Amino acid sequence: MDQGKLIIFSAPSGAGKTTLVHHLLSKKFGLEFSVSAATRQQREGEVNEKDYYFLSVDEFKKRISKKEFVEWEEVYKDNFYGTLRTEVERIWAKGSHVIFDVDVEGGLNLKHAFGEKALAIFVMPPSIERLRERLEGRDTETPESVARRLAKAPKEVEKSVNFDKIILNDDLVDAKKRAEVLVRDFLKS
Repeated sequence: MDQGKLIIFSAPSGAGKTTLVHHLLSKKFGLEFSVSAATRQQREGEVNEKDYYFLSVDEFKKRISKKEFVEWEEVYKDNFYGTLRTEVERIWAKGSHVIFDVDVEGGLNLKHAFGEKALAIFVMPPSIERLRERLEGRDTETPESVARRLAKAPKEVEKSVNFDKIILNDDLVDAKKRAEVLVRDFLKS
């Protein structure tokens, strides 16, 4: 695995990383989205192998034991997420660069695994209160999941210092422009 580069976007849930990743995918940077594997329930409208590789907990654990993941973690009890090695190889074989939308631990694990070939970008929410508003505005969140995600956010923000770059997402237009510049400059280097 040594053809392309990797762009990693991480943030607390609701900070806007997915919005920025989708924006960058619409640009001509030669990026392809890395589909993560997950054991969580498939949501309405999600497509297996497009949104996630939906795996059972047993299947996920088997793949861990076979060292099929570049990185993985148990985010919540029996709720695993990870990046399959074959997914990165598939994208590089097409001559594209890989872009990730992963949680903070996953982002740091990917940066550790790929070093200088990877640009790790942390998307900083303007405040925990704005994060709460964004999460509560989603149709996919329950009061329990909002509380769980908000409880995790301060610890994730503390880890932002371990990323290569930080984008404050208090103005989406500016955040998109900053993301474009960071990615363009990294891919040219």
